[in-house]
Amino acid sequence: MLGQAFGLYSHMRNNRIRSGFLIAGLFALVYLTVWGLLLVFNGYGGVPRGRTAFGEAGRQFWAWLPVTTLAAGAWVFIGFRVNVGLISAVSGAQGLSREDNPKLYRMLENLCISRGLTVPKLAIVESEALNAFASGVNDEQFTVTVTSGLLAQLNDAEVEAVLAHELTHIRNGDVRLMIIAVVIAGIISLVGELIFRNLGRVRVSSDDAKKGSFVAILIGFAVIAVAWFLAVVIRLSLSRSREYLADAGAVELTKNPDAMISALLKIAGRADIEGVPSGVMDMCFENDPDDFADLFSTHPSVTKRVQALVQTAGGRMPAMPPHPPRVAERQDLQTMVEESAAGIDPAARGPWARPPGGGSASP
Repeated sequence: MLGQAFGLYSHMRNNRIRSGFLIAGLFALVYLTVWGLLLVFNGYGGVPRGRTAFGEAGRQFWAWLPVTTLAAGAWVFIGFRVNVGLISAVSGAQGLSREDNPKLYRMLENLCISRGLTVPKLAIVESEALNAFASGVNDEQFTVTVTSGLLAQLNDAEVEAVLAHELTHIRNGDVRLMIIAVVIAGIISLVGELIFRNLGRVRVSSDDAKKGSFVAILIGFAVIAVAWFLAVVIRLSLSRSREYLADAGAVELTKNPDAMISALLKIAGRADIEGVPSGVMDMCFENDPDDFADLFSTHPSVTKRVQALVQTAGGRMPAMPPHPPRVAERQDLQTMVEESAAGIDPAARGPWARPPGGGSASP
């Protein structure tokens, strides 16, 4: 228990530190992108004879530095102020009042009261997908959003486990961190997309008074590409441990690891909310990665999350998965069920196996 507490508080402290670095990273990447843009524009448009595209780009960069800094700061401010509204707009989420779903509100309130947390708002996305996510950067903004498919397909204990998972993300500071990461990736990706979409519409200057530079153009595009890549890396570098800790925090709140396992198994393979951007999906309870994409996913696989709950939280596998997960995980989960029923020695077959009778494996 002490180790778990230390891990939780270390994670919360590290999230605060990461938030500062991510904001600094936003400014650094914006500066890098602006310099790349200036190289491209001067390379295409040309510079007066006797000057170079690199020299002009450098001079313009320092001249525009205060404006660039103010623009980046304004972007962070706007992102912090309107992130919930923007996420609701792109996901189609609608506010959910107490009168709309009193039972769901009572679940959320009971979980918050047990830990002295401010009760966040509730919202719903009309989708057959089974998923949920939290958004906001402070107590006035925090919102837990669920899909209609989740409420229709999960029982009360499983819905409570999902709500507890999202509340843990809020308590741990994960939500604020993800908002900053989405802000970083969003602005750089937008600039990169606009530039590369309009490549064919611009021609290198042939004016006798000005000289274009293919070298500056190539380096400028390379700089923008590097900035875009780093923005993606920053978003993906957020530790997957946040999902394990949120699962553990949900078990701590609900005292029901079996409900979390059952919810994960039902949601697996059915989590993709159609039309929702990848940045928002990264914030969700589950983000189904493809087989290769799992290497770059912001979420560990359902198999690994269930394994952690079985191994460390005393969770038990059901007789059969409530819903067939993705093909890549189906065999692993079926093996877990069979070994659990057979009572195979955990030391001999790994952390999935459980003692006879379905009791908890020894730590």
